[in-house]
Amino acid sequence: MSYRFYLDGVLLPVTPGRLKTTVESRNETVRLLSGEERTLVQPPAPAVVELEALIPQRYYPFVNSGRQPPGYYLDFFERLKTERRHVQFIVSRTQPDGGLRFGTNLTVTLEDYAVEEDAETLGDDVRVTLQLREWKPWSVKTVSQTLGSSGGDRETSGAPSGKTYTVKKGDCLWNIAKLLLGDGSRYTEIYALNRDKITNPNLIYPGQVLTIP
Repeated sequence: MSYRFYLDGVLLPVTPGRLKTTVESRNETVRLLSGEERTLVQPPAPAVVELEALIPQRYYPFVNSGRQPPGYYLDFFERLKTERRHVQFIVSRTQPDGGLRFGTNLTVTLEDYAVEEDAETLGDDVRVTLQLREWKPWSVKTVSQTLGSSGGDRETSGAPSGKTYTVKKGDCLWNIAKLLLGDGSRYTEIYALNRDKITNPNLIYPGQVLTIP
């Protein structure tokens, strides 16, 4: 079977011999008052991918076509880390007859990488260990709550706002509504809130303290 590893569209020059993908559980176990245990099933944690990539200095028969100098790949990994952006990690697995066995296509960020140079085991070549973490889009959800009729703190239509106005000589409800509410026709709202003080909306007296919606 043939493997090809791509990171942000860049083909790794040598196919890694080992790929490890870990998906951890976030489930929680709770103990009930009865002593029984129950499991709260949660969405899994983002996948973590670990692999080692050989960056050859010279050509080998097993090197993929389009190989670039080692500095090209090292600069590429450094950019992914410093730019802190998410990219696509793709592994294609094909059968000898050319058919696709299965593929891996994850949106990831480069979490960590380590560059190893060892003259005894690697010669002029470089080995890079990569740790990738799956990236998933997120958004903030806004939750609104409407209290039912039994809600003790719910806002009641027509309830006093706590604002008051003291009637002055020459005032009428229409003028007060125009001044304070911006619409004279809303005088009926002021009248409705002050029925205990006003028996006739056309008759108000200086010194009266009115509740304003």
